[in-house]
Amino acid sequence: MSDIIIDRLMAAFDRAAELAFRRSAQSIGRRSALSGIGKLLVGGALLPVLPFDRSGQAHAQGASKPDANEASCDYWRYCALDGFLCSCCGGSVSSCPPGAEPSKVTWVGTCHNPVDGKDYLVSYNDCCGKTTCGRCLCNGNVGERPGYRMGVHNDINWCMANTQSMYHCTVSVLVGVADKK
Repeated sequence: MSDIIIDRLMAAFDRAAELAFRRSAQSIGRRSALSGIGKLLVGGALLPVLPFDRSGQAHAQGASKPDANEASCDYWRYCALDGFLCSCCGGSVSSCPPGAEPSKVTWVGTCHNPVDGKDYLVSYNDCCGKTTCGRCLCNGNVGERPGYRMGVHNDINWCMANTQSMYHCTVSVLVGVADKK
């Protein structure tokens, strides 16, 4: 007798589950399910690329600076640089120090060279993979735009696109002479 009751309950449960799955399949298509999965995958892939503000590191501004021209915030190539100079941190004006790698994304500025009187397009690359240098903090804001214009905003840790997202210092790479149109 108990076997019959259990069989009837199982049959009722099977019918209810089948009905629920059929209604679900009719209201939710495979394309919408695949679309939702695709959105999750793309969103998850973009999350590590999101930049964050590093403007709060101004505490190191009073650090001692070497006398070399390229290690001074007044150097012409640093007009839009916001960060620690790699030339004070074991690198040079245009190369990261050993153990750090350049960021995959950069911000760009146009700086005037007083020696030859020309304007140059300058790419600022954060060097990533080591702890923050903490020396020779410069905050040049020539041509900086609000944070929602990412390509021209310099208060962002651009290392977020790299595998090692820790910011160390910033280099200034000349891209070419700027057009005067």
